[in-house]
Amino acid sequence: MAQMDIILLERVEKLGNIGDVVSVKPGFARNFLLPKGKALRANEANRARFEADRERIEKENAEKRAVAETDGEKLSGTQVIMIRQSSDSGQLYGSVSARDIATALSEEGHNVDKNQVTLGEPIKTLGIHQVDISLHPEVTVQVEANVARSKEEAEMQAEGIDIFAGDDEEDTMSASERAAAEALARAEAQAEAEARGEIFEEGAGPAEGDEGADGETDASDTAEAESDATADDAAKAEDGEEDKTGA
Repeated sequence: MAQMDIILLERVEKLGNIGDVVSVKPGFARNFLLPKGKALRANEANRARFEADRERIEKENAEKRAVAETDGEKLSGTQVIMIRQSSDSGQLYGSVSARDIATALSEEGHNVDKNQVTLGEPIKTLGIHQVDISLHPEVTVQVEANVARSKEEAEMQAEGIDIFAGDDEEDTMSASERAAAEALARAEAQAEAEARGEIFEEGAGPAEGDEGADGETDASDTAEAESDATADDAAKAEDGEEDKTGA
């Protein structure tokens, strides 16, 4: 395929720096580089024009780079919160685009155009995503897009907390609580059995006829036994009196 020779008027990543003559696909040149003022066709007239204006072009580029560096110091590390709905697995119902990020940064007071946002593809999952912002061909800074379902979750993510770990942790805690409750119940049952002089067998339930662990049935049985003993003593005493009288 035929190539087109152009003269770069600014640094273009992976192509070259100001004043470099490079070959590119005609469509890339006609649709992007030439209309954006990033290059000139490399013919004799434009070569002479560039050389005449080289000093001015390089000076203007340096001024723009200095402004971009100042803006970049303020912008670098900025985190914008993007509230989106998602599935339980974190997959967004929709996506976050370069335009969305540029708008969010602008609302934070930063002058950023969507064309300056370098996003290979739209963001489609929850989490904190690193995004490059090209403020100048020679100045690129990184910001963070904190994509969450709520401001509370965004704050958790900003603190490094995994918002999906909560469910598993809750299940673990519930299991621990159940284990502790079971251990306590076994200890109480063993203590009650030892108090009654019984042998405690782990996993055994109350003996047949017992009403429960409160001891109500045991107390009733004890009272009945004491009543029978008293009656027997009285009968023996009465028999003794009769024997004496007969004698």
